[in-house]
Amino acid sequence: MPPTPPIVLSNAFYAFYDLLRPAYYAYAETRLAPEEAQVAVSHLFDLVAANWTTIVSEPCPTAWAWNRHTRSVARRSGRILTPTQDVSLLHDRLLLTTDQIATITGAETATITALLAAAHREGRPATRPARFAPPAPRPTTHPMAFSRVSRPSSTGHSAPECLVG
Repeated sequence: MPPTPPIVLSNAFYAFYDLLRPAYYAYAETRLAPEEAQVAVSHLFDLVAANWTTIVSEPCPTAWAWNRHTRSVARRSGRILTPTQDVSLLHDRLLLTTDQIATITGAETATITALLAAAHREGRPATRPARFAPPAPRPTTHPMAFSRVSRPSSTGHSAPECLVG
């Protein structure tokens, strides 16, 4: 049997990886041991690389990757979080903005805002700073690091914003 030819990945994959990997690792590290988090993220991006041409044809590649990532972390940790808990963790513990969360999860900003409101109503953000404490600084990133793209749908309307390759 002839050897499998090496996979040549596009710059879009490397941009996808560079944009998402830090946040995906930080998320995994909050739920797993650092070594286990590294393994989970490495396996996810190996899967993405092996299926890159299929994944970029998905309506939202970041949503595809986020779903696989959260399932993998849940399986490894033994605990499944709801989308509300996931968004609360990303916002309140990792200090990501709603736009950043929307970018890394592939969800619309309005959906993220609604999930955060639900989490706060439920009193879930236990890691939130005290009411009168100064707010913790948000991580800074390059302004273009979280750029979003709209794809026209087959109906002629814009599809939800999504990171695309």
